[in-house]
Amino acid sequence: MKIGLLILVLALVAVAALMAWVRLAPSDPARWHGALTFTKDEDKEGAAIRVVPVNDPSAALAELDRIALATPRTERLAGAVEEGSVTYITRSAFWGFPDYTTITAAEDRVILFGRLRFGQSDFGVNKARVEGWISQRTPEGT
Repeated sequence: MKIGLLILVLALVAVAALMAWVRLAPSDPARWHGALTFTKDEDKEGAAIRVVPVNDPSAALAELDRIALATPRTERLAGAVEEGSVTYITRSAFWGFPDYTTITAAEDRVILFGRLRFGQSDFGVNKARVEGWISQRTPEGT
């Protein structure tokens, strides 16, 4: 009985330590933020890239910034609309897994790149988030 309880306590401590690491691991802006240069849409395991043609990239970035910051559990990691590129962290509800999304205003487009930090697959979460942000834009923002 004591061994079973000890194993249970150790397992709970291990899960708590993993949850703490996922939630508290530092996010280095130098690693996750930078201007994007992608030229085409692409889906990868744990990531999604979307290149959206727009008439006014700065206005589109500002609108996407408002949409991103209105998303639950999302905050700005680095950059600013005025700089032309912003990176956000969005955390999953239970575990707090961080996903990073960078949006860059380019010549005649905005580029969105959502990707996971931990693991191999995000089960399509980044693709859904990026496409959801794009779908929330107003028609005047194109």
